[in-house]
Amino acid sequence: MKMYELCFSPTGGTQKVADILTGALTDEAVRVDLADHKTNFGAVALTQEDVAVIAVPSYGGRVPATAVERLAAVQGNGARAVLVCVYGNRAYEDTLAELQDTAKQAGFRVIGAVAAVAEHSIARQFAAGRPDEQDVRQLTQFAKQLREKLSSGDAAEPPIPGNRPYKKAGGAGMVPRPTKACTRCGVCAQACPVQAVHPDDPKKVDEKACISCMRCVSVCPHSARKVNSAMLAAVGLVLKKACSTRKDCELFL
Repeated sequence: MKMYELCFSPTGGTQKVADILTGALTDEAVRVDLADHKTNFGAVALTQEDVAVIAVPSYGGRVPATAVERLAAVQGNGARAVLVCVYGNRAYEDTLAELQDTAKQAGFRVIGAVAAVAEHSIARQFAAGRPDEQDVRQLTQFAKQLREKLSSGDAAEPPIPGNRPYKKAGGAGMVPRPTKACTRCGVCAQACPVQAVHPDDPKKVDEKACISCMRCVSVCPHSARKVNSAMLAAVGLVLKKACSTRKDCELFL
């Protein structure tokens, strides 16, 4: 049996949660970066004996379309899967349901799911510092329960929250732009999951391709990519009430 970690994490929050869970389940895992546009995901093939932790962020209550497309290309071949949805303390709505459907279509058997909180990828004042120590304790306990289920041979699919049809996906949202500090180093272009940043001129952005994942902002070594400050302030006001109360991690087993 091999343990796989399939993760779409442009700004690192989802990766942190996935690593906590995977690390508590095994000492060694095969990692597949669903945000890497250079990977041939059709060549990723598991076996029935394998276990996968499949982790994605929630974008407006849905799985990012790019993650859906890439996960759908993976050959699950009956491997057992633990689904992980990470959100910025607002709500994850239909994300787990959509991830469940996508994983099953790719040939995985869903045996558990987790919803967890990490720092909001756009309005970073919300859920700042999460996953924190309390989250780590919860997620480690979840991993223990998941490990027990895996060891028992129980492959029953748990009830997972969400609606079908899913809520309508939002638009592209905010597109980060380069500031005067941009040196055209190209780090953002190389890291962009959807190649929305022009490789020859990183100051050029394909607005239609951009998924507002904020990876270019998080990886820029010069802090030279920003979103519109007025729009960012407006988002903060909209989210303030919904994100003000701490939400705990959830396990569906």
